[in-house]
Amino acid sequence: MIYSNVLLTVNDDSDIDTVHDLLIEQARHSHDEPGCSRFEVYHSNAEPRFFLLVEQWACQDDLDRHREAEAFIEIYIPKVLPLVTRIPHPSNRIWP
Repeated sequence: MIYSNVLLTVNDDSDIDTVHDLLIEQARHSHDEPGCSRFEVYHSNAEPRFFLLVEQWACQDDLDRHREAEAFIEIYIPKVLPLVTRIPHPSNRIWP
């Protein structure tokens, strides 16, 4: 299993709603991609500029295909990334 967590911080408060909507749109598509067993988007209650993506992929090939898929190249790269600061956190699951 491949675990990928990504912290996104919206750069300008005026873009929070836009990023919110774009991430939902991307997640709807990404969730149905081959090998995706988890694709969740969280929006912080404590800090409105923070979003968290929690992803789980069956293997590296599936994650690589995700990065070539329509939602990634037509929504995430051109529309989300210019509005945020992105900190990826590839992770190992330690429990359960």
